[in-house]
Amino acid sequence: MSEDGKTSAYISVDELVERIRKYHPEDDMELVRRAYAFAEKAHAHQVRKSGDPYFCHPCAVAVILADLMLDASTIAAGLLHDCVEDCEGVTSELIGQEFGQEIELLVDGVTKLNQLDFSSREEAKAETLRKMFLAMAKDIRVVLIKLADRLHNMRTLKFKTPDRQRAIAQETLDIYAPLAHRLGVYTIKWELEDLSLRYLDPDAFYELVRLVGMKRAEREQLIAQVTQELKTKLYEAGIHKCEIDGRPKHFYSIYKKMKNQNKTLDQIYDIFAVRIKVNTVRDCYSALGIIHEMYKPIPGRFKDYIAMPKSNMYQSLHTTLIGPEGQPF
Repeated sequence: MSEDGKTSAYISVDELVERIRKYHPEDDMELVRRAYAFAEKAHAHQVRKSGDPYFCHPCAVAVILADLMLDASTIAAGLLHDCVEDCEGVTSELIGQEFGQEIELLVDGVTKLNQLDFSSREEAKAETLRKMFLAMAKDIRVVLIKLADRLHNMRTLKFKTPDRQRAIAQETLDIYAPLAHRLGVYTIKWELEDLSLRYLDPDAFYELVRLVGMKRAEREQLIAQVTQELKTKLYEAGIHKCEIDGRPKHFYSIYKKMKNQNKTLDQIYDIFAVRIKVNTVRDCYSALGIIHEMYKPIPGRFKDYIAMPKSNMYQSLHTTLIGPEGQPF
């Protein structure tokens, strides 16, 4: 995908199958190949507003689902998700005949969700709409396909009119990002929020991009230093199996904190974060003790989501510390 969001070419079926095979080697790859060929043919004469062949969209949805390591049936349904609604002569029954009842139900579920009208704020609050969304999707994979569909549409939103951009971005922030959060699909949640901010408050978004970008070298250096120190200490403590990585906080999260707490960027504690993944709960608490020995924790910034998991069963320990150079992380 190019920087302006326009897809110049779509992934080949061999590349898609290879991605799936890496995490689901026993899955039915022939199903994916048949769905790919069917959708490519069904959308053959359709073009998106970007000027790209329409098939770029279901193909991108399939790639997003593959990146989430979903099964072949879900990815096949992702390839086919717009066929019934947008392609003449393609019905749910035909999908069922060609690909079986499981795929038919997934595609039919996405088609029904596409027909929901989220534009009227008077009829129902966003929370009610989200509950309706989940209730209508008898199989949770339907919602995951719909989230992937919305994510690619948000990536290519620049080709819509400004009014439609704002309306779709607001709907994404109200409905889809919270759904992704509820399902624990945080990579999609973060990207949906950042893309929404880009269209709802472009001045703030690009200013944040500029300010955070100025600190990139400093951040990367600190993350590298902390990661190395942690690996050494954890290994010495007998925690040999762990993954450590660092990431910047996504823009919408920083924006919301600056707005809600009336703070400048320099006053936000967690512009970047380091994450440690271990195999056991015991190692998790052990790692926390080692971290608190190494760096000074900031009072009131500790959260135990293992003892008290979030509603979506997310479990981890969160703490904010003063880094080696006095930078909170």
